[in-house]
Amino acid sequence: MHRLYKAATIWSAGAAPTSALLVNDGFITAVGSDALASSYDEIVDLGDVFVMPAFIDGHAHPLFAGREMLGPQVNNLQSVEEILAAVATYALENPNQAWIIGGAYEAAIIGQGDFDAHWLDSVVSDRPVVLHAVDHHTVWVNSMALKIAGVNADTKDPDGGSIARRDNGEPKGTLREPAAIDLVTQYAPPLTLEQEVHALTLATNAMAEVGIGTAVDAWIEKGMAEVYVAAAQAKKLAVDMNLCFLAQPHEWKNEVRYFQELRTQIKALPEPQVLKASTVKFICDGALSAGTAALLEPYEDQPNSHGLTIWSDNDLLDALVAFDGLDFQLHIHAIGDAAIRQALDAIEATIRINPPRDRRPVIAHAQLIHPDDVPRFARLGIIANYQPLWTYMDPMNKELILPRLGEARNNRQYQLRTMIDAGVTISFGSDWPVTSQIPLHALAVPVHRQDTNRKPAEGWSKHEAITIEQSMQFYTSNSAYQIFRELEVGKLEVGMRADFIVLDKSPLLCEPHEVQNIKILETYKSHL
Repeated sequence: MHRLYKAATIWSAGAAPTSALLVNDGFITAVGSDALASSYDEIVDLGDVFVMPAFIDGHAHPLFAGREMLGPQVNNLQSVEEILAAVATYALENPNQAWIIGGAYEAAIIGQGDFDAHWLDSVVSDRPVVLHAVDHHTVWVNSMALKIAGVNADTKDPDGGSIARRDNGEPKGTLREPAAIDLVTQYAPPLTLEQEVHALTLATNAMAEVGIGTAVDAWIEKGMAEVYVAAAQAKKLAVDMNLCFLAQPHEWKNEVRYFQELRTQIKALPEPQVLKASTVKFICDGALSAGTAALLEPYEDQPNSHGLTIWSDNDLLDALVAFDGLDFQLHIHAIGDAAIRQALDAIEATIRINPPRDRRPVIAHAQLIHPDDVPRFARLGIIANYQPLWTYMDPMNKELILPRLGEARNNRQYQLRTMIDAGVTISFGSDWPVTSQIPLHALAVPVHRQDTNRKPAEGWSKHEAITIEQSMQFYTSNSAYQIFRELEVGKLEVGMRADFIVLDKSPLLCEPHEVQNIKILETYKSHL
């Protein structure tokens, strides 16, 4: 059926605004005056609204978010007492839950972010409790969890992880980075496939409700892709998903065939193809807030520490060359300037070693880049995936990162304008559930670079601010380019899928702080 959609403004990156779209069987067949001049079966007059492509989240963790939805919800709570009350309530309402796992607490409410197991013991001591911090590089656990895992004063910090300790060497209750976190979580009973699919359904519904049409799950451990396959087969994915298989230093060689088999299995799923999996994720360091991001110069508050380097240079290069040679896209988590340089070096060597092809490697977060390394992104064709909601002086930045970096380095974070001027391709993602999945809450933050109280008055590192239209482009067409779907989604052009959202106001005309208050009136998905 040919359906004509009319609206006051229809926006698409790189094109002049128009007022009409002609859609047939989920695909756009004409735009603007061509659409108005075409024959159609039905007309939908959307009225005085703003239409734009559905958002594309280039870096998120929906399944992790869905799992957290099954446990105690401690997001946005601003005191230890509030968090403990939420955990206590959940424990009372779920007496048969063997392990209590939830998140995500704000680590910045405690100095250095070191939370105490004894605090959780005061509300739940008879079974293990694990709470994820908002950075998802840190967990807070109770004494029972430590006991079950056998983590004590004699337990050494694992390679690539750290255990916060009391003065006597006993674990305090805070574990950082996957290597340390896994010491405890490996003992948690796995969710059933049914529970996992339910969690994923909750998560993708939550993404669709805020205008996201396509997303990347940037952390797929063993068993998680199977959840996505089951959800896709049951038609329970509310957004299209691209999966990134997680490669880890001591395990990746044993998983090469597994990743290939899953990629083949997912590619064979029937149309419409709501699920794709052709990317491998690498984690080069931790987080600045936890003091585990890898730095070229030491931390201000820990002069003997440069953070954590997860991969050796040789192992990272071997893994990148292997997966790139199998036509997997490379998606690398690198936050500190040392980790970013390591990722750049490894990608450059991979390009030199393997035959030429359309790679589109991604460095996610790219939070603190040394000035010498900025030009290398464009030269190597690397996409920098940023989280726009992080580009202001939030509590984590002010309370945890600034004291660790010092003002000069802290102010070099999120160099969006510098990267644009250097010709770098930027895409956006939420990193949900680390922070909110709502694009409209994040869209204008890189424009004003202020908190909700409009502080600082001049904006944080305002010289790195971008325009609202650039932000919209990074959250639509550029993210589509990142995932090799620029001919399908991300723009409203002839031949593209009709994935679009209807807003009550134009972000282009709103005062930047008002963008977060724009309402989504309707969402259109081409194959739903």
